[in-house]
Amino acid sequence: SRSFSSYIYADETQCVDAMLAALPWDERRADNVRAGAADLVKRIRKQKMPSGQLESFLQQYSLSTKEGLALMSLAEALLRIPDRRTANAIIRDKMALADWSRNPDVQDWMVKSAGLGLLVTRATLNSAFSKLGEPFIREAMLKAMRIMGQQFVLGADIEQAVVRSESYVKRGYRMSYDILGEGARTALDAERYFESYQHAIKYIGERGDKNGANRAAVSVKLSALHPRYSYAQRQRCVPEMAERLMVLARSAASYNVAITVDAEEVDRLELSLDIMERVIKDDRLSGWEGFGLAAQAYSKRGFYLIDHLAEIAKASKRRIQIRLVKGAYWDTEIKRAQVQGLSDYPVFSRKINTDLSYIACAHKMFTSKDYIYPLFGTHNAHTTAAILEMSRAAGNAPFEFQRLHGMGEALHNILIEHHSARGGIYAPVGPHEDLLAYLVRRLLENGANTSFVNHLMDQSVPVEEIVRDPVEKVRRSQNKRHSGIVLPKDIYARETPGGRINSAGMDLSAPASIEPLIKQIRIFDKPYDAMPLIGGRFYKDAVAETVKNPADYRDNLGRVWSANKGLADKAIRIAGEAFPKWIATKADERAKFLERYADLLEANTPELMALCIREAGRNIPDALAEIREAVDFARYYANKGRKDFSDGGEVLPGPTGEENSMRLHGRGVFVCISPWNFPLAIFTGQIAAALMAGNCVVAKPAEQTPIIGLRAVQLMHEAGIPEDVLHFLPGDGRVGAALVAHPHTGGVAFTGSTGVAREINMSLSESRGPIVPLIAETGGQNAMIVDSSALPEQVVDDVVLSAFGSAGQRCSSLRVLFLQEEIADKILRLLQGAMRELNVGNPALLSTDIGPVIDEEAHANLVRHREALKGFGKLIYEVPLESGLTTDGHYFAPCVYEINDLSELKQENFGPILHVIRYSSNKLDDVIEQINNTGFGLTLGVHTRINSFFEEIVSKVRVGNAYVNRSMIGAVVGTQPFGGQGLSGTGPKAGGPHYLPRFAQEKVVSINTTASGGNTTLVSLGE
Repeated sequence: SRSFSSYIYADETQCVDAMLAALPWDERRADNVRAGAADLVKRIRKQKMPSGQLESFLQQYSLSTKEGLALMSLAEALLRIPDRRTANAIIRDKMALADWSRNPDVQDWMVKSAGLGLLVTRATLNSAFSKLGEPFIREAMLKAMRIMGQQFVLGADIEQAVVRSESYVKRGYRMSYDILGEGARTALDAERYFESYQHAIKYIGERGDKNGANRAAVSVKLSALHPRYSYAQRQRCVPEMAERLMVLARSAASYNVAITVDAEEVDRLELSLDIMERVIKDDRLSGWEGFGLAAQAYSKRGFYLIDHLAEIAKASKRRIQIRLVKGAYWDTEIKRAQVQGLSDYPVFSRKINTDLSYIACAHKMFTSKDYIYPLFGTHNAHTTAAILEMSRAAGNAPFEFQRLHGMGEALHNILIEHHSARGGIYAPVGPHEDLLAYLVRRLLENGANTSFVNHLMDQSVPVEEIVRDPVEKVRRSQNKRHSGIVLPKDIYARETPGGRINSAGMDLSAPASIEPLIKQIRIFDKPYDAMPLIGGRFYKDAVAETVKNPADYRDNLGRVWSANKGLADKAIRIAGEAFPKWIATKADERAKFLERYADLLEANTPELMALCIREAGRNIPDALAEIREAVDFARYYANKGRKDFSDGGEVLPGPTGEENSMRLHGRGVFVCISPWNFPLAIFTGQIAAALMAGNCVVAKPAEQTPIIGLRAVQLMHEAGIPEDVLHFLPGDGRVGAALVAHPHTGGVAFTGSTGVAREINMSLSESRGPIVPLIAETGGQNAMIVDSSALPEQVVDDVVLSAFGSAGQRCSSLRVLFLQEEIADKILRLLQGAMRELNVGNPALLSTDIGPVIDEEAHANLVRHREALKGFGKLIYEVPLESGLTTDGHYFAPCVYEINDLSELKQENFGPILHVIRYSSNKLDDVIEQINNTGFGLTLGVHTRINSFFEEIVSKVRVGNAYVNRSMIGAVVGTQPFGGQGLSGTGPKAGGPHYLPRFAQEKVVSINTTASGGNTTLVSLGE
């Protein structure tokens, strides 16, 4: 880990104060910059029209409007849709979302070029389709999208781009060709992108200007060079990617073409530097100063990264180029930090702080001018004026301004013509249908309401506001952080008074956190003994079984002693005796116990992760997520229970002179039977809910994972939950059956197979005691429906995660993938390529994607189903296994089979087997019927860009959880309450607002207050 990386999650105020202290910015300089910026704005406004075609679009249709978002969505999807039916559907869908008649004087270039006005209201849309005909409107819209693409993309290929760039070169611009290529999903993708970079360098080098600073450049995305560009795969991807980048660099050096490595997500910065430093330090490239990289000012590390890069360049005795940008992944980084429960954000929460950072980074670049040649990517008048001022102060240090093709043309023309600045154009190159997320990201970055572009031509916006000084504004600001963006730990704090803390995660891509964690995990290889724990006392039977690691038969975790019927009776009897004491415990006190338990889970994270890895076969990311989910369950139910089980209960309405309230209280002894696939999270969730509701608990873990359950119960006792209130009974199904059948059982919470749930239900129905509830969550024949408007790369990412994550052993895992026939072949090719890159193996290694299935029985069931599929299915792909895996553990090769109809699957197959079914777009109702006919109703996935498509499916498919344009696994407590219907469970949803009351009984108390001296409140009102 490099020194600058210690600032990745640093306190924002401290980062801002450090930049302010280091930046020489007195009143004279501030005045000069403001005056220079104001002059630029006035010169631009004299031209009266926005200076770029894309800028014109943003002026007419701000992305804060429905019209702008509709057009953005069309631009992202329409060109790649292969069939007319879906193309018509997305046009209808997006056009109906907005009112295009709001500006009857619209002179938008796109509308005029398309030959069809978009003055289409919701009321006239259907009329337009019927009068003009769908083919005419569709072709007009396709033309409009292609025109939009032409304004943003310089050329469909490098040959076309070079020809179109000639007019810019004549005006003094240097071209930086950005060969469009999002992250590679397959080795073939990576090879194709690599070859396109090679071809571009050669073509530019043979045709372009090779002299000095005017040489053209090629921008390279590292994520396009390798399908596994992530920290977890660093041992493989870094040397392979460095070798590829070195080949490109040598070629570029031979032609004197420059290369700039683009910046991507913050979790890839360490990796990118590992790769780039190998190139920078290579002696064979000495004398070539055309190598560079992009740095992001919105990153808290950006200010310190400049120093690091200068040191690398100095040590290598060369000069490198740095393109300074503000950053294009801001919302992604904010969400990532919240989802992962990180300590802070890696980016600034306020745009004004990013503006300050940009100026501070620029100053550092000028102070290191002997080793850094600055490239400034900006369209902002104040920023450009500040750079001109700092360059003069640095002895007219050379640098280059860069703008996006289609934007900032007026500003940059003025900079070149009146300030003799060097100018560059960052120009995307590639087929228009490959714009995809690239276009969306750039539009969002440059079309935000706070963007300079949106206010530039608006005469109602004073020049003084546009050229405001971010340095002075930050200095005067009382709060350096954004008040509306709370820290990741506080995102749930507003649920109820007092709130709850988000579970603490860690950045598994940061060496400073992951390396110590892995060392700690490896310490916990001691043997454990899991035996019945009743009333704080262990009971050891004569017979014990060895608990083995499903990934490695040689690894014995310890022994488990199974309980028997007598111990089941003893546990329920002791728990029953403790019930009056526990139910009398205040709800707030019970909640505090659970919160202490959550804190203990976090304090013991390495040990619990080690157990999840060794006993349950979870890989490192899944093991961390398991602990976090358990923490969230404990805190969520504690927070919710304080209100649900308050002393006064819920006040009900009624006539004057009467008080009515609904109160909840425990049922008695709850039996909690949990599964092996979530041995800590679901185990914790069931127990925490039952305890919070005022019940005593007898907990039976899955027989495959007793040690994790034992450690959880020990931590609950350590947190203060009385030993006679919570008991632990490991064992097989006979132990569970004895607990369920006990006459004093007050309720059962169960997660597992549908068959066992039926047996429990029958056992409870035969009991002669009180009618008690069964809260069951079972499996599902979970499906995902993909139409031809979906983004194939995103689909494949989510399919791989949903179907094969945790070795396909989640209740929510994807089992059946419905692909619209027009895109099925393309997605299956991508899926095959992505599966070739999967690592199946030891879950204790960070590089492992997929670990073992849980035991021999699970493995045998999957083998039988795979053999059956050979009779009625077509193998699409099967991940090859290393020979040693099949002898060391319960490993099963992830595979994909194509079948004809969902009815061919008679039951859920719990593991990494994915079934694919093609469907016709006019047979969507048949698909929905197939899914509903299974009787299951747990999870559903939909991938589409058409709102009406997913809304129709979600409304008709009977499932508990529906996920649109994302993976189907990883439901978050309180955010995505989880649970199914039909054969998939009884409800209510775990981690949801209705779960706790199901563990309780209701009592209504009505008090006639007039019986004690009349209604004084009413009397006082009468006066």
